[in-house]
Amino acid sequence: MPLPAMADSAFASGAPRLPQVPRWQSILRSFALAKDPLPVLDTTLRRFGDTVQLYIGGVQKSVLTQDPGLIQHVLQKNHRNYAKSQFTQGFARYVGHGLLTNEGADWLRQRRLIQPGFHRQRVASLTGLMQEIVAETLAPLRVQAAESGGTVAVAAHALMTQLTFRIIARSVFSTNFAAAELDRVAGLITEIQAFYVRTIRQPYLKPWLRLRGQFRYHDQLTAELRTLLGGYIEQRRQANAAPGAPAPPDDLLQMLLDVRYEDTGQPMTTAQVLDEALILLIAGHETSANALTWLLYLLAQHPAEAAAIRAETAAVLASRPPGAAPAPFTFEELLRLSRAQYAVQEAMRLFPPAWMVDRVALADDEYQGLRIPKGTLFSLYIYGLHRAPQYWPAATEFRPLRFAPGQEPLVPAAYAPFGGGPRLCIGMQFALTEMQLVTLELLRHFEVERPAGQPPVPTQPLITLRPRGDFALTLRLR
Repeated sequence: MPLPAMADSAFASGAPRLPQVPRWQSILRSFALAKDPLPVLDTTLRRFGDTVQLYIGGVQKSVLTQDPGLIQHVLQKNHRNYAKSQFTQGFARYVGHGLLTNEGADWLRQRRLIQPGFHRQRVASLTGLMQEIVAETLAPLRVQAAESGGTVAVAAHALMTQLTFRIIARSVFSTNFAAAELDRVAGLITEIQAFYVRTIRQPYLKPWLRLRGQFRYHDQLTAELRTLLGGYIEQRRQANAAPGAPAPPDDLLQMLLDVRYEDTGQPMTTAQVLDEALILLIAGHETSANALTWLLYLLAQHPAEAAAIRAETAAVLASRPPGAAPAPFTFEELLRLSRAQYAVQEAMRLFPPAWMVDRVALADDEYQGLRIPKGTLFSLYIYGLHRAPQYWPAATEFRPLRFAPGQEPLVPAAYAPFGGGPRLCIGMQFALTEMQLVTLELLRHFEVERPAGQPPVPTQPLITLRPRGDFALTLRLR
């Protein structure tokens, strides 16, 4: 869709021109933006159109857009001209220089090195492990429900965080973290995220936060997180080096330790392994936990969709050879269980974990006649893109079948929950398979219900899109 022509240009002279939110308005809105940015951004775009210039926190000039063509231009068509901005790179202070925060030739080198660990065959080999962990997590809930008249109340986000963390921890480290460590890691990630996001949305508070020692305190939290994970890595190194040691586990950590750069034949340094393992652990459970939490929230409100998933599951299982013992889903069966996949995709449309993506122009550029000077900061508003009625019919409704074959979005490139272009999330297939399996196994054993009279669950957009606080669901034995 063409960009709107306005008299007040944010860029150099020439048409088309961008509308602009004045700095003083951005300052006035900064408190509301820090508290809950989605209504502020949605209201701004409804007023000005798909693309507008504003000031983040009243300080940082940025181009906010939900234009699918412009987003595709930045992420894919001319991706070489756009790097992650200081906001993402600043997060490296807390999570290191792994694939999420790295840039340029070094990022490409790491991406090529790690990519084989997420190929389809590798993900297929992990489906058994995923289902084993799901079964371990659901088993005590089934017992509790059986002892309590057939139902058990759960905190949705806490349950999904615990489950997805176990899956990625076992996939990376071939071990279960102790319950106390699991809770501590989840708490550290949440606290660090919340602080970092606050420094972005309210940059004028940085001197005060620094004076109060908040930066130093959160650096200490980061050191604690890295020490905890570094201990697991060191244990593996020592086990591998021990005389007569058995074959190491076939997990993602071992893959990181074993890979060698083509040009030098050298392995990654200890710091690089820790950075990449930390990114895999954080991104590998954070995004899936949030997406699954929102999916359960939606399925509890749409029991017919849950019933459709169960019906398809029953049909696929009925096609197994007569007398076959109950067994986990095979990867080939997952390809035939499309209703659960559609539900996952639709949940990620309505509540995309990566709700905002940042990029900065490395050189002058142009898009549909719009001049984009070097240094232009883009805030690619994926949440707005996914809910814009001009791109999606019944945009705010939960309709999984919109992802069935032949049901394309009204505008190409209007769906980007995993980003786009060369920096498309490396763990996309892993995450989609994991979420599909969790959905299938949960619905196979339980009805998912929302307690009556509960208000809508508000969002908490940090680095990823979480629910604000947690919310209760009732799981009813089938």
